[in-house]
Amino acid sequence: MTTTKEQLDRGPALLPGEERRRSQRVIIRVPVTLELTKSGQVIKIPAHTVAVNVHGAMVLCTRSLDCGATIQIVNERTNQRANARVTRTPRDSAEGFLIPLEFDKPYPMYWQISFPPSNWKPSDV
Repeated sequence: MTTTKEQLDRGPALLPGEERRRSQRVIIRVPVTLELTKSGQVIKIPAHTVAVNVHGAMVLCTRSLDCGATIQIVNERTNQRANARVTRTPRDSAEGFLIPLEFDKPYPMYWQISFPPSNWKPSDV
């Protein structure tokens, strides 16, 4: 296998999707409530996280939300609230809908966990 100048200029190879990651994801289940306002009424939807980072989370719940919808996410462990939006169309799964959420600004302490450094990669054991 030969290495071209173009490959060297790009730096180390990235896994699919990694080039878009702004922060490390942590796989953790945290109970949350998604709150949105529809026709003047607040709708509360119970959910839980599948993965989190300082920019948001992937959540699993029984109801789908529209791409672009703005919500408040409530961390049920801490009662902290954050404004967020649905970044892509939710995916249907056997357990419910996987909904990608992005905070309106980075929120490093929202999940109350320590994230790995940005250059951390799992080792091949």
